[in-house]
Amino acid sequence: MDFNDSPEEARYRTKVAAWLAAHAPRFEAGPDIKPNSAAWVRLSKAWQKVKAEAGYAGITWPRELGGQGGSMLDGVIFQQEEQRYRVPNVLFQVGMGMCLPTVIAYASREQTQRFVGPALRGEEVWCQLFSEPAAGSDLAGIRTRAVRDGDEWIVNGQKVWTSYAQYSDFAIVLTRTEPSVPKHAGLTMFWLDMRSPGVEVRPIRTLAGDEDFNEVFLSDVRIPDSQRLGAVNAGWKVALTTLMHERLAIGKPPEHAGIEQIIALAKSIRTESGGMLLDAADVRDSIARYYVNDAGLDFLRMRAQTALSKGLPPGPEASIGKLVMAKTRQDLAAFALDLLESGAIIEDDDRSVLSTLQQTYFWAPGLRIAGGTDEILRNIVAERVLGLPADYRPDKDVPFNQQ
Repeated sequence: MDFNDSPEEARYRTKVAAWLAAHAPRFEAGPDIKPNSAAWVRLSKAWQKVKAEAGYAGITWPRELGGQGGSMLDGVIFQQEEQRYRVPNVLFQVGMGMCLPTVIAYASREQTQRFVGPALRGEEVWCQLFSEPAAGSDLAGIRTRAVRDGDEWIVNGQKVWTSYAQYSDFAIVLTRTEPSVPKHAGLTMFWLDMRSPGVEVRPIRTLAGDEDFNEVFLSDVRIPDSQRLGAVNAGWKVALTTLMHERLAIGKPPEHAGIEQIIALAKSIRTESGGMLLDAADVRDSIARYYVNDAGLDFLRMRAQTALSKGLPPGPEASIGKLVMAKTRQDLAAFALDLLESGAIIEDDDRSVLSTLQQTYFWAPGLRIAGGTDEILRNIVAERVLGLPADYRPDKDVPFNQQ
């Protein structure tokens, strides 16, 4: 494993860092711009447009589609450097990281050319209509039906936990088109105009007070067959393309607490004897354990980075890293809030360390679900990495309408 950038990678990182230092600060969201506000959406679109104009949007996309034709590692380097700033980049993560790669892979050339440019420039937002109330972590268990009617499909169902659906212009939607076959075999994917008649979006307020997630109700929504992605009843293969990109796209959310903030917090709190809380043996032990976890995650990222730099596909690091990272962030924030005792319940909106800790703690449960729940990822690691026997699936070969 090579822990250092190659000379070419180092030059690219230096170039990216210099550009971000010159442009990113003026797009950082101050305390007067609340997440999910109209001002936040405008700032997000403005930042995306600036990145596109400078060639830092769609870094890995083909040049003929408006991308840069760069390597996956180029994209990783830019993401790493961008995370140093509080720029509003999450509004486009689903579209750029998950939806558009799927559209590029399966839509017609005309449709691809129609959608890629506006997405790159921040003019159009995409969302992903996958999860459903009855399916839980079992994506193949969705019940949203699409019934063919000539050259159209009539879609009815409900999606949930759809990030930024209230701001989205388009979506990719996974539907069930054949219930008389096993669940994985009867799915079909489409792209959808979110302004279509019959589409209703209801925001969900989270513990953190945000409205990142939404319920989406589809009532007799008509989708032309020309908007189908992939073959009829081959939607599971298309969905896997989306999921592969999703785990690569999910990283540390912006403004989430890390080990540095915890150490600074422990130094700032005084014990009854007047010493620093950091000097307490149990506190130092806990911080050391979290530090080791963070170091392990760094090494996993380096391993993935080494593979990408050699032109190899990412291995199991994405699943392992996401599994460990999400729980570590939640545990780390809970530990820090415990250190603050009753002071942790103060509502703080001024982007202080306390505010960051609260945001990390409240957001972490969602992070442990997004991109595959802990249980799903453990199965992936057990079966595909460790080679353990597959989990028993009694519904594997049973038609969906008989389950």
